[in-house]
Amino acid sequence: MNMKSGEHWHCTNPACHREMLVESSGKIDGGKLRCSCGGLMKKNYAPPRLTYLEFLRVEEPAGPRPAFRKD
Repeated sequence: MNMKSGEHWHCTNPACHREMLVESSGKIDGGKLRCSCGGLMKKNYAPPRLTYLEFLRVEEPAGPRPAFRKD
């Protein structure tokens, strides 16, 4: 399991609820991270930072558009 610097982890044991901040990146051998109480540790959920259909955004050209007339 990889842990990155700046991540927040919390204990899933309802009686404990300890939190941990990772200060340096690293890898844990042997599977799941456990709290000192014996409960499993989970990474806090962080929602994606995208707005709706942000990847489809097209930048408008700078300057006025020319006016077309039909004669």
